[in-house]
Amino acid sequence: MQMKHLRALDLNLLPVLEALLRHRNVTRAGDEVGLSQPAMSRALARLRDMLGDPLLVRGPGTYLLSPRADALRQPLAALLAQLQTMLAEPVFDPAGEDRVLRLAMTDAQAELLLAPLVHRVASEAPGIVLEWVPMSPTVPERMRVGEIDLAFALDTTPLPRGALSAPLLDDRLAVVLRRGHPVVGDWSIAHYATYPSVIISLLGDRASDIDAELAAAGITRKIAAIVPTFRAAVDIVATTDSVTTISRAYATRLAAPLNLTLAEPPLRETRLGIVMVWADYRSNDRILVWLRQKLRELAQAGG
Repeated sequence: MQMKHLRALDLNLLPVLEALLRHRNVTRAGDEVGLSQPAMSRALARLRDMLGDPLLVRGPGTYLLSPRADALRQPLAALLAQLQTMLAEPVFDPAGEDRVLRLAMTDAQAELLLAPLVHRVASEAPGIVLEWVPMSPTVPERMRVGEIDLAFALDTTPLPRGALSAPLLDDRLAVVLRRGHPVVGDWSIAHYATYPSVIISLLGDRASDIDAELAAAGITRKIAAIVPTFRAAVDIVATTDSVTTISRAYATRLAAPLNLTLAEPPLRETRLGIVMVWADYRSNDRILVWLRQKLRELAQAGG
């Protein structure tokens, strides 16, 4: 076949040609591929024109294959079988997977999710290794190029270009203080701002919805420290009169071991919605579909 014919090839004609060569009958071949006899006759005319060969010629009571058609019969059947195998959706068995899945998350999210997820994955897919990747400004780009498989974010965070998300956890903010903290009187937003705060700066900035709300009220809070992890923040709070405002679910885990007290924030919005984020071109990647389902099961079961 000349290259000009290959470029003009209609792949839909290949099953038609294979059925014609196998049945040597236009009607029976048409029944198999779902085409009427007139449509099959038109398809045969196109094939003859494309290949420059009669393909099927009338003989006594039946059609005969031309030498060219006879030579095409077996290679064409093999080619279509290979195409069907190539295009068929592969069987997915997590137990047979052997790969590393990289998850970008904060240390607070890792505290809530990572251990139960590792336990669940180990029981169902022992060949999968979960790697915790710390949050950084490079996460969106690394996710886009496939270096990170899944990330976690607040549902108020704008998604990067080419990303999709799905809800995972509903949490709330809590003000975290050491047990015996000298907080007194009305826990108003102005009162809250008088105590030095420990701020968690995950991406090297100090952007905060809390500071935006304080600024709208004409209040500026004192800053005791800026740290890159939630654990560092609660360790500071546990031994000083500073406060930090973080995930209630995470703070609850550490309240008893670190002698912490949790208080309701005097803020308009205290809800924290956590979402899973992934590159949109990997939406049908079955290992990620499976992993997201495991995470949803853990979230519904409470970790």
